[in-house]
Amino acid sequence: MKRVWVALCILGILFGGTLAHSFYMEHFVRELTTTLEESETQAEQGNWDRAAQLTQTARERWEEQRCYLHITLRHSDTDEVYTGFREVAEFIQCQEGGEYSAANAHLIAKLELLAEAEQFTIENIL
Repeated sequence: MKRVWVALCILGILFGGTLAHSFYMEHFVRELTTTLEESETQAEQGNWDRAAQLTQTARERWEEQRCYLHITLRHSDTDEVYTGFREVAEFIQCQEGGEYSAANAHLIAKLELLAEAEQFTIENIL
């Protein structure tokens, strides 16, 4: 009987960790996408310096969590997001409005898909 309780405790801990990670990723990605959307707004208004600052803030936030993200996510996904940040930064530097908007939208979509993939849903379990 003792083994059953130990096994249930281990399963409970794993389940709790999964839920915590899911909620954290949802919050983290929402924070990044909000910043990137604000950057887009600033770029549309011609305020490229502010757009660059906001994008850099989002990138630094991503970099702060790099270790955690590399442990919990696939490396190819984290590499794509990193590449997306670099691409967006280059378009901001060149002040290429259309290309920047497309690259920024792609980066936001990639982040949202990452968060969605980490959610505890039937689709992700099966």
